[in-house]
Amino acid sequence: MSSPLRFDRGHTDDLMAFLMAGPSPYHAVAAAAARLEKAGFRQVEETAEWDATTGGKYVLRGGAIVAWYVPEGATAHTPFRIAGAHTDSPNLRVKPMPDTGSYGWRQIAVEIYGGTLLNTWLDRDLGLAGRISLRDGTHRLVNIDRPLLRVPQLAVHLDRSANTEGLKLDRQKHMQPIWGLGEVEEGDLIRFVAEEAGVDADDVTGWDLMPHAVEAPAYLGRDRELVAGPRMDNLLSVHAATAALAAVAGLNDDEIPYIPVLAAFDHEENGSQSDTGADGPLLGAVLERSVFARGGSYEDRARAFAGTICLSSDTGHAIHPNYGERHDPTHHPVVNGGPILKVNVNMRYATDGSGRAVFAAACEKAGVQWQTFVSNNAMPCGTTIGPITAARHGIQTVDVGVAILSMHSARELCGADDPYLLANALAAFLAG
Repeated sequence: MSSPLRFDRGHTDDLMAFLMAGPSPYHAVAAAAARLEKAGFRQVEETAEWDATTGGKYVLRGGAIVAWYVPEGATAHTPFRIAGAHTDSPNLRVKPMPDTGSYGWRQIAVEIYGGTLLNTWLDRDLGLAGRISLRDGTHRLVNIDRPLLRVPQLAVHLDRSANTEGLKLDRQKHMQPIWGLGEVEEGDLIRFVAEEAGVDADDVTGWDLMPHAVEAPAYLGRDRELVAGPRMDNLLSVHAATAALAAVAGLNDDEIPYIPVLAAFDHEENGSQSDTGADGPLLGAVLERSVFARGGSYEDRARAFAGTICLSSDTGHAIHPNYGERHDPTHHPVVNGGPILKVNVNMRYATDGSGRAVFAAACEKAGVQWQTFVSNNAMPCGTTIGPITAARHGIQTVDVGVAILSMHSARELCGADDPYLLANALAAFLAG
């Protein structure tokens, strides 16, 4: 394999910077786009007419990005190789009327987004990030990356059963962060956010804001063999796929038999049903327009899709040393053991035997060891964008990822080697 496709521990260092740069899906796609721009990609607008030029291109829509590289010599029916991922993580989201409070405390009203581990948001210093929508139809990214909010836990003196019977949190009453003292003032939060963004509060007509933990990612362990950080599910995969696509775009065009694609969607954590989710039309529209821009017909589109393969990359469960009985007795993915192939015969994951062969070939080409994840039969199996992508577009899809602990926590844990091992496997796959 050509040297540009090899990643090492420096990739994990960059992942930690990427996690900090992506406190919201909107920031994550902006960070991915910036890395692709450095690799020579250019943004194309969905409202513009697309042309048949070769090279790297990408589309941004909200918290989603689709990027692709058309090599010289690609035909209208050249198949795609897609690395799929998602940009959102379970967290707290600011409500439309955010200003609330009681007993002299000023608080922020939030909704619970996705299946977050609520207790991990307690007693944690939180910033605020996302986007604001302005009266002229434009958007502005906002990242208040300093301690601003906190969800205080009730003292054990007032909840003696917390350590014996388990912590019980009411999603409505107990998860509203505090951010100051005094009387509640309607519009106060948005005035503050507008000031931080350098815009007039009267120009702010909408917002998509979310608290985030401000503690930086860190290596841990005796030999720094682990990484703790926020939003690994699933910015770890977004980062790996972005790096892999940029690396493949740096090869000679005659080394690229497919059109490599990055597809990172929003809203996976609540079902993917949105215009920026995997169950929406974004990916299909981009791929079809790419075919048609190169002079293709519906027949060319059908031929291209028939030869297309997607590796859907999302985090999975590493064997937990304190809860080994929750895992399958014979499948024990470990951190730093290489990427995992995710299998479920009920199609909660899209992998089948043919897909296993595709993934095995990519890992072999990259010189990367890999593992298999299967759920314990007595436990419900999660899912991701893989089955949705396969069913919506009729393309072969394989679910893979990296094994982590503390999934859906405000701060998750992975092996320090696994991010770059995944990136190597994705690069080998995209390069064909």
